[in-house]
Amino acid sequence: MSTKEKIQEQVDVSILEQEVPQYEIILFDDDFHTFDYVIDSLIDVCEHTLIQAEQCTMLVHYKGKCGVKTGEYKELETKCSQLLELGLTAEIV
Repeated sequence: MSTKEKIQEQVDVSILEQEVPQYEIILFDDDFHTFDYVIDSLIDVCEHTLIQAEQCTMLVHYKGKCGVKTGEYKELETKCSQLLELGLTAEIV
């Protein structure tokens, strides 16, 4: 692949990334669920690593909320619904 083709491919990818709106699931703090429950939920639903889930859980606890997943609305809708079914408080913004 020539340099010109590589540059054009990068431009095409950048344009596609700009055209697809990105949304985010925000997880909110509550007084009911344990750290372990939230961590396990983020691993199962949002496919976080243990470290990611722990960090998000700490941010939720200390800041009151945290963005836990970014992507296209349709993908996030299912994941947000799963978090809600687990009793967590979340929304897509």
